[in-house]
Amino acid sequence: MQNQPVETPHADHLIRKRVLVTGGAGFLGSHLCERLLDQGHEVLCVDNYYTGRRSNVEHLLDNPRFETMRHDITSPLLVEVDEIYNLACPASPVHYQFDPVQTLKTCVHGSINMLGLAKRVKAKIFQASTSEVYGDPLVHPQPESYWGHVNPLGLRSCYDEGKRAAETLFFDYHRQHGVEIRVVRIFNTYGPRMHPNDGRVVSNFIIQALKGNNISMYGDGSQTRSFCYVDDLVEGFLRLMNQDATMGPVNIGNPGEFTIRQLAEMVVELTGSSSRLVQLPLPADDPRQRRPDISLAKQHLDWEPKVQLREGLERTIAYFDRLLRGDNKI
Repeated sequence: MQNQPVETPHADHLIRKRVLVTGGAGFLGSHLCERLLDQGHEVLCVDNYYTGRRSNVEHLLDNPRFETMRHDITSPLLVEVDEIYNLACPASPVHYQFDPVQTLKTCVHGSINMLGLAKRVKAKIFQASTSEVYGDPLVHPQPESYWGHVNPLGLRSCYDEGKRAAETLFFDYHRQHGVEIRVVRIFNTYGPRMHPNDGRVVSNFIIQALKGNNISMYGDGSQTRSFCYVDDLVEGFLRLMNQDATMGPVNIGNPGEFTIRQLAEMVVELTGSSSRLVQLPLPADDPRQRRPDISLAKQHLDWEPKVQLREGLERTIAYFDRLLRGDNKI
């Protein structure tokens, strides 16, 4: 494919690329597609719509540089592209545990298919890995050098071990075939376009608070998470993809650490809800602590998150409030 230079308001000397985003109609994928279009690229959004939603990309359909394709990456895909962002995989426990075999196939077969495509067309390829590769960590915060503490037989293993296997495939394709790879490990991310029924803690708490229902807090709420706003995360993606010296893996997340109880109390405050916190049994293999060491991202990508939790929650609450009110323009 012949790259053509284009001028856009967001980039002075950008080379227009044809970019494939698998999982492009999902929460993260739709934001990434938006940013890539803003930069002047052509974007092919591929999604099987298991968790992705057409509504996430409807506002992009009139853009002549945007194309969508319904496809499951566990089957080969024959297209001509310059770069690939592999985001396709259900990422919340309620979704990836529904069909664990398919989740593992998406991680392994899907990665093999996308790496094979990258090898054929000589495309740079990005893997959206996860902090779940660290399991229930014995090292805190978690640096990329930590190998993890993962149960290979548990209910979460289809995702945790699937993503670990995907990382192995990416580095083996690089070593054996010279495929140019980038690997990011994503920590908890939130923001507009999250699936309202994904079972994740931020969306759960916000939906329950807006409806005035009890807040379902698993365990005593002392377990910790670090929450990164989606705009910050996507900026990290783009910086790594455009960085020549770093393959990864690189942690991308917000090192600000909050207990689940603190998050619940902040959501109740920001929504003005009368909801009460109710404790439920802690799920199996649920990590007790999760916080990224982002030293590598700071050093090699000049990246760190900008959006503080309170500000990000306000934006996310506004999105879900409009969603619950039936606003079809979101």
